[in-house]
Amino acid sequence: MLRVGVLHSIIRPDEKLLLAALIRHPATRAVPLDERRLCFAPAPTGAPEIDVALDRGLSQYRSLQTVRLLEAVGIPCVNTSAVMAVCGDKIQTAAALHRAGVRQPRWRVAHEPAAALDAMAELGYPVVLKPPIGSWGRLLARVNDPDAAEALLEHKATLGGFHHGVFFMQQYIPKGGRDIRVFVVGGQCIAAIYRTSRHWITNTARGAEASNCPLTPDLVDLSVRAAAAVSVGAPERAVVAIDLLEGPDGLQVNEVNHAMEFKNSIAVTGVDIPGTIVRHLVATNSEAAREREACHA
Repeated sequence: MLRVGVLHSIIRPDEKLLLAALIRHPATRAVPLDERRLCFAPAPTGAPEIDVALDRGLSQYRSLQTVRLLEAVGIPCVNTSAVMAVCGDKIQTAAALHRAGVRQPRWRVAHEPAAALDAMAELGYPVVLKPPIGSWGRLLARVNDPDAAEALLEHKATLGGFHHGVFFMQQYIPKGGRDIRVFVVGGQCIAAIYRTSRHWITNTARGAEASNCPLTPDLVDLSVRAAAAVSVGAPERAVVAIDLLEGPDGLQVNEVNHAMEFKNSIAVTGVDIPGTIVRHLVATNSEAAREREACHA
């Protein structure tokens, strides 16, 4: 029996679906672990009795540290701390995609408002200004002209936290009111949705509507390569969602998410996403769990 620790804070509908899938599977046992209540000792005795951990926490920093501590005592995690560190920082994601030659919008990073203004002028307005760390489309800004850019950069530099002092800018891609989210599990594309909205930000968390998107060869190839780019040597273990933009130059990768939400995607795609994730956990961790069990016997 594979003991799967589900790391969580608030148990949202997505986590409920995953826990239900774990309960249904004959070879797994669900072990909910509230990150807010965990306490680690500086020895293996401080780790919970699980065979693998599935990260579903809401706090990027807390989840990353929890996974690192579990990995330190030999517990495999999905996703790994290396994948989380890359996907949780948009600058690191962009750099990883660039190294792998994966198509993405042009981007720039600057540390001072004056340099950021120069970079925006080089990219050409409008420009998308993003916080390096964040989710659900929060704190994104489409900057239409230099006057707006100057005011926004001054506000961020003066009022923002430390991570808002680094400016990540991206070429604005006109996407026709929608983008695409692709789910990649263990290096395989399992489903994709269109996210359609009247607003230029097309996250479902912001009210976008989900509908099924066909898995075309170009979409599958780009998504698998993007997943491999952020998987730090282990694409067969990663569970990620790739956000794609349909622009004048074809599909491009916008972002990669390591703890994606999927509750709005199951019905429209007809794919059992939580069940697929659970089967992936069983396929990639059962042998190691049996070896650990034999060592303790």
